[in-house]
Amino acid sequence: MEPVIQKILVVGGNGFVGSAVCRTALARGMKVASISSSGRPWQTPKGHTPNWVHKVEWHQGDALKPETYAHLLPGVSAVVHTIGTLFEKSGYKSAVKDGSVPRVLSSAAAAVAGCSASANPLEKEEKRREGSYALVNRDSALAVCKAFIDSQTELKLNAPRAFVYISAEDCTRPLVPAGYVESKREAEAGIEEMTRANPNYRGVYIRPSLIYHPHFRPIISPVAALLDLSATIHSKAPAGFPTPSAVLQTLGGLLPRPARPDLTPDSPLHAMARALTIPPIHVDHVAEAICIAADNARTDVRGPYGVAEIRELIGWHQKGQKPAAAAHA
Repeated sequence: MEPVIQKILVVGGNGFVGSAVCRTALARGMKVASISSSGRPWQTPKGHTPNWVHKVEWHQGDALKPETYAHLLPGVSAVVHTIGTLFEKSGYKSAVKDGSVPRVLSSAAAAVAGCSASANPLEKEEKRREGSYALVNRDSALAVCKAFIDSQTELKLNAPRAFVYISAEDCTRPLVPAGYVESKREAEAGIEEMTRANPNYRGVYIRPSLIYHPHFRPIISPVAALLDLSATIHSKAPAGFPTPSAVLQTLGGLLPRPARPDLTPDSPLHAMARALTIPPIHVDHVAEAICIAADNARTDVRGPYGVAEIRELIGWHQKGQKPAAAAHA
């Protein structure tokens, strides 16, 4: 019996992470389809179209409206949900894509302050499209997952179909509102509830830290370099040495518990401490982990995967670093 050629559906395949997933999946011999609000094929920041783009099926669809993509679900072996927003209705995505530092800072500041008013009609439209944490990070993923589970597969598979959700490490508070991580954890819980109730599906939750690419997101590179340096320094500090991360953890222990401990179990200072010790991760490494998770043969991959587990999954870890597989299990 010939092996089934796997095909994945990438929700948001023309985005930063989604395009990397499409490219990596093709390199691994998978077929790839993508849905996005525009349905347009991915292009580089300079408007170029690489050859691999022509091998992807590009479809227009709304993640919140299953009727726009339900016909694609029976023919795929896995679904990858990559859409999300770091700041609610802030217009930051277009600023990052354009490499505009002032706009990135103003968008982030407006989002954190809870004030997103803008006199620029183009920025208003960007903010409207980016939506809320609940809508983009949680509800869209739950809608796609339910439609996926409700679909009847056309493929002859001997293993559960994977739903891979791009979540996040809890290392952005308080610079990013807690609602970001909370909506991600709510999505994980909802997906897990649905997949556990059906043995023909499994949920995988990829939790990256800051995702960077020196060419496609050059504006992020300086921050990524500083965080990587911080993680390296902290990893080499002697046990018991009062590192900045250790100090933040101590101070965080004095603060009251968060309002939603089931989603964010510790204080914002603990999250800041993690930001100093968890290195950033290249988008290609994230995409490689996602494709491994989506592989129909990897039934052992399920549940949450933080940066350490992602590196272990793709076979990359620093010298002297202990394997994370046991910790994940």
